[in-house]
Order: sequence, then C-alpha cells, then structure tokens
Amino acid sequence: MSEVPPLAPGSPGPEPGWQSRGPWLRRCRFRIWPDSLQAHIVLVMVLGVISAQLLGTLLLARQMRESVRTEALGAGRYLALTAAGSIRHFRDLPAPYRPILIEQLRTMGGTRFFINFNHARVPVKALAGNALADGVAAVVRSELMHALATTHAPEVSFAWSDGLRVSDEGWLVSDLPESWVEATLLIRPRPAPILVIQTEFEAGHWLFLATTMPDPYFLESVNLLTSDRVTLQLVTLFTVLLLTVWMVNGLVQPIDRIAAAANAFGSAIAPEPLPETGSSELRRTARAFNAMQARIRGYLVDRERLFIGISHSLKTPIMRLKLRTELLDDEAMRMAFHEDLDDLDVMVKSALQSLRDTDIYENRVVVRLDHLLARLVERPVRPDAHIGYRGIPISIHGKPLALQRAFSNLLDNAVLYGTRVQVHLSYAGNLARVEIRDFGPGLPEASMAAAFEPYVRLGSGHALNRAGSGLGLGISRNIVLAHGGEISLHNHAQGGLVVTVLLTAMPDSHEVQG
Repeated sequence: MSEVPPLAPGSPGPEPGWQSRGPWLRRCRFRIWPDSLQAHIVLVMVLGVISAQLLGTLLLARQMRESVRTEALGAGRYLALTAAGSIRHFRDLPAPYRPILIEQLRTMGGTRFFINFNHARVPVKALAGNALADGVAAVVRSELMHALATTHAPEVSFAWSDGLRVSDEGWLVSDLPESWVEATLLIRPRPAPILVIQTEFEAGHWLFLATTMPDPYFLESVNLLTSDRVTLQLVTLFTVLLLTVWMVNGLVQPIDRIAAAANAFGSAIAPEPLPETGSSELRRTARAFNAMQARIRGYLVDRERLFIGISHSLKTPIMRLKLRTELLDDEAMRMAFHEDLDDLDVMVKSALQSLRDTDIYENRVVVRLDHLLARLVERPVRPDAHIGYRGIPISIHGKPLALQRAFSNLLDNAVLYGTRVQVHLSYAGNLARVEIRDFGPGLPEASMAAAFEPYVRLGSGHALNRAGSGLGLGISRNIVLAHGGEISLHNHAQGGLVVTVLLTAMPDSHEVQG
C-alpha cells in the first residue's frame, strides 16, 4: 500500500468524496460477487441448484396441473352420468314413493350422493376464484344437460361442508345424522369440497344431490408448495451445498498451499517442498512447482557463487593496477587512475556486501520494532544529524539483523541527504507503518522507481555522497519484501523525501515484551 504523492501547488484537487467512494464500490462489488474461489464455486452451485429446482418445479407444476385437470374433468363426467341416472330414476318414480326411497337409502347408509327433496332452490355459497373447480362444474353441468336431454341447466357448484345448507328449511350438513353423510360428505381427517347439484324436474320440486369427488382433495394436487415438497427441496439444496463445500475445500486447500509455498519461497531460506497429494492434476501441479523451486534455488546458488568468485578475482588486478600507477611520473594522471581504481574497489566491496546483507541467514523471532528503531536513531552516521523519533509499541515476526540492516540503510540515506530526519512508527490497520522523512532536496517524480536500482545515484545524492555505490535502498527493499512488506517513496508537500515501510504486525503486539 503505497502513499499517494501530494499534489503540486496550484494543481486541481481530486473530486470530492473519491476516497470514500472507492471502498464503497469495492464493498458493493464484494456483496454482489464474492472474491474467493471457494465462495465463487459454492455460489454458482447454489444458484445452479436453485435454478434447476425452480425450473423443474415449474415443469412439474405444469405437468401435474394438466394431469389433475384431465383426471378431474373425467371424474366430473362420471359423476354427471351417475347423477343423471339418479335424477331420471326419481323423476320417473311416483311422487308418493320418492320420500320412502330416500328414507330407505339413508337407513341403508346412502348411495354415492346425499339426496334430498326441496320445494325451492337452496342458496349455496360456491367456491370463488378456482379455475379447476369452475371447469369441473361446467363439465358436470354440460353432461347433465346432454344426458337429461334438457335445455334447462341444473345448478352445479362446489362448496365447503361448513355452513352448507341441504334443505330449504335451513338444515345444515352438521345437523344431519352422521350415518347419512359419513360415506358421502364427511371426509376425514380434514374436510373436502362438495359438489352440489340442484335441478327442478317438476314445478316446486327440486332434487338436491351432494357428493365429494373420487379424489376429494383434487384441488390441492396442483399446489406444489406443500410442506413435504418444500422440505424435499430444502434437503436437496443443503445436501448439494454441503457436498460442494466439502469438494471445494479439497480443491482450494492445495491452491492455498501452493500460494503459501510461493510466498515462502520469496522469503524463506529453505522452503519445504509441496506434498504431492490429491487428484492427478494437483499432483502434477505440486510436482511442477517443486521442480521449478529446485531449479530457481539452484540458479540462485550458482549466481551467488559466480558473483562472489568474480568479485574476489577482481581484487588482485585492482591491487596490481594500483601498484603500477605508482610508477607513473605524471602526478595528475596518477591521481586520476587512483580515483578510478578506488571507485572500482568500492563497487566490488559493495557488491559483496550486498550479497551478504540481502541474504542474512538467521531465524525469525518476535522483534520489537519500536525498540529497534529507537536504538538506530541514537547512533546517526553524522555527528551534526538530528533524528526525531515518535512511535508506539509494535512487534513483528522477522529477522532482527536483516531488519536492522534495512532500516540502517534508510536512516543513513536520510541523514546523508537531509541532515534533519523524522521517524514515525504507527499502525495502519493490521500493519506496522514506519515513515522516515528527511528535509533534503527530495527526488524528481520520474526518478522514484530508479532510486531502488543498484549502482544508481541521482544528481543530488552523487554530489553529497561520492563514496557510495547506490545499493542501500535496493538492499532495504529486498529485506522488506522478504518479510512480506512494502516500501515506497514520495516527496513531502513541505519538502524532503518520505520513505514508507509497511510490515505485518503481530496481533496484540503492544502486549508483547521485547
């Protein structure tokens, strides 16, 4: 996390609210689409299962709706034919015998219909807003008209047994003896809709027929949101979710191990090889990573040996050249040769020191960063330097000698080019933030990146420190990066250069004693 360079005087400022809007947009994006691979796969699987269930439910609902409608209309035609036979029978029966037959039917337990004679049509509160019930009633009405060969349409409707009147005298279903209606109207454990047919076959004589459908609960068959179906859908969803999480964990953990091994390879001395376990693809990936790690480690060792050998070999010819320059008669030429050879000697020694300092072989321990900085600011490289320090107790996990070398280089550069230096240690979230500001000339913006390159000394630095080799910032950056940190440069608005170092702080590090 590098600092944002301050704006030049007179330049237009950023748009108001830009700092708060960026994190808000990132939070919105995270809420819409998660960031981790595991969350991606789980979310896609959940959305896929839910989509498949919804699509399957819609198709099943359509199929069931058509099947239930076909069966209900067929049952309605059957009931219409049965009712037509009963109506013709009672219509042809002499009037005195009709009550006797009805009494016999009730005593015997009834027939398919509950039958009653009335002197007027009984008002019935029909089911409203149910297309299936209305369709069955229409089919029954049409079949009755066709079977009875009449143009007078009978009254046909569905109603609930609760409050249903069965006679013009006001009798309710609940007022009737249970033996009369047990096989026709009363369905247990819960009530079912009742088909009511009323027809006037003589003036002032209405025949009342009532019964349930062969499938009493046919209206509920098209409802897919029953407790059993919803429970089945939820069980399916959670089963798939658990299996997905289990499977994704098995895929993500090896990837996390590879990422951790790659990060450790950049900072650890001897990283452990990845275990070649899991699926064939994961085993090939781990095998390839281990081979790459071994090759890179071999290249680094060979480079270090070659570099050290060349550096050591250069010392002898440099010394011989110095001795030969003593034989020159021209004093000016001899001094020029000496200066060039001194610069070459400094470069060779600095190269050797660079290899040693950026690869310090020591174990990682808990380091009190505030104590380390406090010790360093007390021993400046120049007696006239003034270093101010302000910080809080913060501990990190790292290599103390390497960290001391890194911050020593930064402080030495700040003192050499700025004399007056301010050091500030603070928290930045879960990171330790070290800011080292000098009051020197600063750096041109175009030269910021080049400042970390080896053997690079910019104009102001070369004038102030001709003996240096330009390796200090590069060494510090390598050590900081090896600790998983970040380092950045920017010019202060009031002059001078600010070096910002970010390192991972230990939890509750202010409670750790150094």
